Amino acid sequence: MKRILITGALGQIGSELTLKLRGIYGHANVIATDIRKNDSEAAESGPFELVDVTDLKTMGEVARKYKVDTILHLAALLSATAEAKPIFAWNLNMSGLMNALETAKELKTQFFTPSSIGAFGPSTPKDHTPQETIMRPATMYGITKVAGELLADYYFTKFNVDTRGLRFPGLISYVAPPGGGTTDYAVEIFYEAIKSGHYTAYIDKGTYMDMMYMPDALNAIIDLMEADPAKLIYRNAYNITAMSFAPEEIAAEIKKHIPDFKMKYAVDPVRQKIAASWPNSIDPSAAKAEWGFKNAFDLESMTKDMIEKLKKRL
Repeated sequence: MKRILITGALGQIGSELTLKLRGIYGHANVIATDIRKNDSEAAESGPFELVDVTDLKTMGEVARKYKVDTILHLAALLSATAEAKPIFAWNLNMSGLMNALETAKELKTQFFTPSSIGAFGPSTPKDHTPQETIMRPATMYGITKVAGELLADYYFTKFNVDTRGLRFPGLISYVAPPGGGTTDYAVEIFYEAIKSGHYTAYIDKGTYMDMMYMPDALNAIIDLMEADPAKLIYRNAYNITAMSFAPEEIAAEIKKHIPDFKMKYAVDPVRQKIAASWPNSIDPSAAKAEWGFKNAFDLESMTKDMIEKLKKRL
């Protein structure tokens, strides 16, 4: 990676990834794009262009203008929001991905787009979910992620585009606010613990989901994109994870730092159904073997760091 274009650069992953990449590769060499601009550091600290990912012409023009050699396509509608707007989600997630892949094909760039544990479904093995397994998701978000994995595989085998991707678990960040995902309770709980001392969980107790602290997710993207392509077998669908917990377990960890913290439940049936269709834990052994994936944070160290950082921000 030398000159990098990021779509969805002001979103959950992009707002932090943009800054990290600018610190590594130089501010002028990381071009942030999104459908609208704000006054965030990601938008202001380097090149920024307005790009609607459903507009192939504009995407191509921007990529050619900056002579990019890498496209990181992050623009997408997340799980809970996608269930509320399924047709819009399909159009955005799939046409945006196709346009980004077409641009990568034309310019012969490296390409990355994230997949998700949402690609799995109710019939997938729930514990230590294998790298290769049955994938029949029950959500529009999951359907677009499975289709996206297959489409990226197709562009690699058919057009020799250097496509790569990760199946992210829920991502927890002190920088980006929640963005409409099913796992966002694990971000919201920290904000509410610090601001009010209590939180109402929309996911029921005993519901396990894989999670990861954002610094580990950003490092995983960079490590995968810098990996030797000859060693990559799965390419567009690597399972990665750092921890798996239920709501009561993260609440108990928070109480170690905020003793008066209290949590109750008001289960959202839509998001609970989505969560119940996903694995309890997934197996990241292929990512470890093929490009050395590793995580630095577990639940204990992530909670400590998250509370320290959020208290400063809030």
